[in-house]
Amino acid sequence: MKQTLFYANSMLKLFGMTKVPLIWWCRPKILHIDDNSISIKIPLKRRTKNHLNSMYFGVLAVGADVAGGFLAMSKSESAGKKVSLAFKDFDAKFLKRPEADVVFTCSDGGKIDEMLAETFRTGERINQPVTIIATCPSLHGDEPMATFTLTLSLKKIPTS
Repeated sequence: MKQTLFYANSMLKLFGMTKVPLIWWCRPKILHIDDNSISIKIPLKRRTKNHLNSMYFGVLAVGADVAGGFLAMSKSESAGKKVSLAFKDFDAKFLKRPEADVVFTCSDGGKIDEMLAETFRTGERINQPVTIIATCPSLHGDEPMATFTLTLSLKKIPTS
């Protein structure tokens, strides 16, 4: 998967502006993307924080969604095939208040590759959990602020 950060961020911004405006509103930025992982930062600003001056629960959900979903979308695009992508469920464990910019990291690229290969081969919907870890590197280094497990659901879109 050869994507420049500029291209990936442009695609994320366009997707947010045209398909899911809440993503655009939160202003996520891709810091790193490769075959195995993605890291996305959402800044703690007036629009993303709650009354306790930490990141709002809904914004944390957006970050987890983008980290898990964008990696799968990018891999599908790189393969030149289209998939229907959704999340079937969402489990979150909030460990510490994120009181700075939050980085969401998904390192399940290998699992996503297997899911894509299976749906491209069979045409069936494939469901697997992916894990996203949220950290506040500027305050707590690699200590998790929250962990998310989302069941990623992929299905090949038939070409005509």
